Amino acid sequence: MSSEDAPDEGAAPQGSGPQERLTALGLTLPPVVTPLAAYVPAVRSGSMVYTSGQLPMVDGQLLSAGKVGAEVGAAEAAALARTCALNALAAAADAAGGLSSIRRIVKLTGFVASAPDFTGQPQVVNGASELLLEIFGDAGRHARSAVGTAVLPLNAPVEVELIVEVKD
Repeated sequence: MSSEDAPDEGAAPQGSGPQERLTALGLTLPPVVTPLAAYVPAVRSGSMVYTSGQLPMVDGQLLSAGKVGAEVGAAEAAALARTCALNALAAAADAAGGLSSIRRIVKLTGFVASAPDFTGQPQVVNGASELLLEIFGDAGRHARSAVGTAVLPLNAPVEVELIVEVKD
């Protein structure tokens, strides 16, 4: 096989949609996380869906707390970012009319509650980015910001929000 015939890194298997790839990963979309304050999990405007920031919550419980680079290691934080992305996808899919209604991931913003000397925010947020590539292939390639911050709601180590384009 020549390099021209090799599949692109992050390319989705032919003929499979995001739901099938999610299932192949052994994952399901969780229920949409209940907001912590006066906002909604996601808003659709035209062909775009904007999610609110999603924490690493499972069954209503925060999976971990603390600063990355102090109480939480970078590898654990990357796994938590993956959970955040799954929660954000659930909110986006709910607003879009289902996971198959999402055309592409446009932008991911990741916030990392960081110890003062921690500078690995991009590697932490890769946990979320890589999941989106696994589920959407090339349509999961996105613009991104990885921001270090002093503290996040509930003392969460990481928070992720998405902007997605949906099918008409």
